[in-house]
Amino acid sequence: MARVVIIGGGPGGYEAASAAAQLGAEVTVVDSDGIGGSCVLTDCVPSKTLIATAEVMTEVEEAGQLGVRLEDGDDDPANSVRVDLSVVNKRVKALATAQSEGISRRLADDKVRVIHGRGRLDGPETVVVGDERLDADVVLIATGARPRILKGSEPDGERILTWEQVYELEELPERLIVVGSGVTGAEFASAYDALGSDVVLVSSRDRVLPGEDQDAAAVLEDVFKRRGMTVLGKSRAESVRRQGDGVVVTLTDGRTVEGSHALLAVGSLPNTEDMGLVESGVSLGDGGFITVDRVSRTSARGVYAAGDCTGVLMLASVAAMQGRIAMSHALGDAVAPLNQSTVSSNVFTAPEIATVGLTQAALDAGGSTAMVVKVPLADNARAKMQGVRDGFVKLFCLPNTGIVVGGVVVAPRASELIHPISLAVGARLTVDQMAQSFTVYPSVSGSIAEAARRLHLRS
Repeated sequence: MARVVIIGGGPGGYEAASAAAQLGAEVTVVDSDGIGGSCVLTDCVPSKTLIATAEVMTEVEEAGQLGVRLEDGDDDPANSVRVDLSVVNKRVKALATAQSEGISRRLADDKVRVIHGRGRLDGPETVVVGDERLDADVVLIATGARPRILKGSEPDGERILTWEQVYELEELPERLIVVGSGVTGAEFASAYDALGSDVVLVSSRDRVLPGEDQDAAAVLEDVFKRRGMTVLGKSRAESVRRQGDGVVVTLTDGRTVEGSHALLAVGSLPNTEDMGLVESGVSLGDGGFITVDRVSRTSARGVYAAGDCTGVLMLASVAAMQGRIAMSHALGDAVAPLNQSTVSSNVFTAPEIATVGLTQAALDAGGSTAMVVKVPLADNARAKMQGVRDGFVKLFCLPNTGIVVGGVVVAPRASELIHPISLAVGARLTVDQMAQSFTVYPSVSGSIAEAARRLHLRS
């Protein structure tokens, strides 16, 4: 029986543990932060739970155009509904705990041993946890990452916050300055704006979401501004400091921005320090991320890595896939290497932005050849019924075969709508095959079929 030791209980770790147990291994998970890791306890699950409340507030705000009126109070529903942040955050933390407990039960059912403590390597075949030494045939490092801190701007958990600390707030920030306009910054800016905070988004680039589809980012920035958010483009923060009951953010050009709270969303750092990795033969790349190949192998024999500590598309779904792939490879099961071109991702803003496969940036840079079409949701019957006016569906296909190689959806629930495009990219379906599949009328997904029809190649 193969002995597998996994350091880290996040998606990469617990998914790998279940996969290894299913393949007959003796599995031990060493975890220091709680099963589920930061994804479940302080990051993905909590943030998306908070965003679920924000989505309701967005729908309420826009309900007036659908003829919704409240019997008592203001005729405008948006002026009559308020958020109790203490209740919201209590629910956020309860759901995160419940999710963690559910994963723990699953690991127990799989006969996985869990040790609470901090693990480190003592050579590629031994994991040390406190006074205990665990011999292993296979080791998986899945220690995740943590928020990067802006130099000279230490979070205090009260006014200057990381995304892991916002769930301790009892009251809604009156004026929240979000430093960083990547995915995390955009998501929290969107959420708190919907919940009722006055939000200032500080972006060091010329637009929000610089790593996402440019058309999609433009739609989102327009929505932000229309809803009253202040977006400061080309404005790099130099420092954040407390000032009385508020904060002051100083920009590199000397300007200052004052608010009640500041949220730092300036990237992540891998949790790879003081683990004996380099000493055990595990190579680290730029920024301390673990270097892995497409089956999650590190440079040390028998040592694999998965998740945010590798810096490979820092998504929970990718971490889980890396963990499963690692165990399949290590334990002799059939394995398909990670194919980044089929990974779908989503930005949970309002509207959401979902992508898969080829990007517009790659196409514009000349690194790829593809046909592209964009269908605005303003033309979609169901979107009109729901009062949706922002968003689009974009498809990419190869010019000679019509094979679908990518797509972008900007819409409410884009995270659900991207799936048929992901299937098409993964299975190498053609636009004609997509177009010939029935969609419900009226439906927002009908715009996906419409985009495919517009890319039809006449034989």
